[in-house]
Amino acid sequence: MQEPTFLILTALAAGPQHGYGVITDVERISDGQVRLRAGTLYAAFDRLQEEGLIIEDREEIVDGRVRRYYRLTGDGAARLAAEAERMRRHAKAATARLRAIGSGGMA
Repeated sequence: MQEPTFLILTALAAGPQHGYGVITDVERISDGQVRLRAGTLYAAFDRLQEEGLIIEDREEIVDGRVRRYYRLTGDGAARLAAEAERMRRHAKAATARLRAIGSGGMA
């Protein structure tokens, strides 16, 4: 799973959000390292909906414009949990190897 996808799903794990909310949440989650553009986000939303990982939750009209909210599905939550566990295992392996080399390899 690509990092932007992981972060989008992570943002939606907090509850339904509209596109701009996801963009700002992803930036916050990643400490500013990942900044999604609207076109990238909505292409990802389309793909994630096709995969059954998110669905449209509701629409509302704000200042005459439609604001769509998206939410994580059960399959989306399971996929996010599996990816988080995979990343945790990899981080654990990296941490163990870094400990094994001690401070001598960490100049």
